[in-house]
Amino acid sequence: MSSAKFITFEGVDGAGKSTHLEWFANALRQRGINLLVTREPGGTPLGERLREILLNQPMHAETEALLMFAARREHVEQVIRPALKSGTWVISDRFSDASFAYQGGGRGVPLAKLEQLEQWVHADLQPDLTLLFDIPIEVARQRLSNNVSLDRFEQERGEFFERVRQAYLVRAAKTPQRFAVIRAENAIPEVHQELAKIVATF
Repeated sequence: MSSAKFITFEGVDGAGKSTHLEWFANALRQRGINLLVTREPGGTPLGERLREILLNQPMHAETEALLMFAARREHVEQVIRPALKSGTWVISDRFSDASFAYQGGGRGVPLAKLEQLEQWVHADLQPDLTLLFDIPIEVARQRLSNNVSLDRFEQERGEFFERVRQAYLVRAAKTPQRFAVIRAENAIPEVHQELAKIVATF
């Protein structure tokens, strides 16, 4: 069995996870770890095309969930599994926890339906570690206000993001052994200090 790790980064829009992901990946590379950075939705040619649709085209909440998992199926089979099998670590900017948070908590898609999709698409694959960048919604919204163009998720109201945030925290509480909750409102050096402690455990 490969000892490669599958690590995911999660959090509401505006939490800064993408910036911290880059720092984290570089810290692992400095330890001699061979890794692949990818994202969802996306990560494959088909996934990137679906990403464009998902971020810009209005649709029914369940259609959104189905497309997310369709992109994820390609991502798992074409990118994540082959990399892990070859011994390459994988860091993904979002994975299925995002569907439970955004489509479940945010949109109200029944969790039972999302659980069925999760079992169908990657029943035997879960991240070894999920870093959840938790942040008060008003802080996240303030950060997003600096963006010139926002996708249809980023344009959602604060109540939507509060539901997403709470769904993430519920998910983390159910599997605390997999999650590390990071206080993303802290200054970047403080967040990096916390991430450095995690890197040191590998």
